[in-house]
Amino acid sequence: MDTGPFVQIEHLSFSYGNGHQALRDVSLHIHRGEKVALVGPNGAGKSTLMLHLNGILRPTTGVVRIGGLPVEEKTLGRVRAWVGLVFQDPDDQLFSPTVFDDVAFGPIYQGLPEREVRARVAAALAHVHMAEYAPRVSHHLSVGEKKRIAIATVLAMEPELLALDEPTAGLDPRARRGLITLLCSLPQTMLISTHDLRMVAELLPRTVVMDGGRIVADRPTAEVLADAAFLEAHGLEL
Repeated sequence: MDTGPFVQIEHLSFSYGNGHQALRDVSLHIHRGEKVALVGPNGAGKSTLMLHLNGILRPTTGVVRIGGLPVEEKTLGRVRAWVGLVFQDPDDQLFSPTVFDDVAFGPIYQGLPEREVRARVAAALAHVHMAEYAPRVSHHLSVGEKKRIAIATVLAMEPELLALDEPTAGLDPRARRGLITLLCSLPQTMLISTHDLRMVAELLPRTVVMDGGRIVADRPTAEVLADAAFLEAHGLEL
């Protein structure tokens, strides 16, 4: 097994087709077991960076490695099994007739036998405390319930890394608290893009701050959150 950082991003830059440069010389290492916050103002490049972790976007320059493998066409199957990406809007992830079908989609795509698929679905739904929702229609659920199901769809793939984009956005206080409790209970390495600095303080010991497509800080969370002037300069506040 590779013993280096699980996520290795080296001098990554990326421009969209319209010429907008979203990432500028980003380098970031994340080791197995780390829980890392990715924060910054809107347009900082956070979501663009997340989409490079499993090859949805490819670098203009630089390299991204997951588990020692460069993210490229021939490694996408393994990389996407290792990286569970959860989008901000769960409706981008839930498209099947039932919750069971949504959660089963990944294991089926991996070619697992039916018995294993059913075991993976049951375990993933149990992790997010939604076991009884298997026969339900995903689009009839609340936002908080949908977010839990979206997390279950990636847990069913048994990923090593959970990459979550604004997981608490749009949740009422009870659903937010439930989701934070859930994330605290999961063993995976995590990279969480968020504006919820209270969640960051509670859940994520390390914070990476992005602004203008660059990483402007990578420090222990307590240090970042204690620097009010720095937070304000980069569009953040507790």
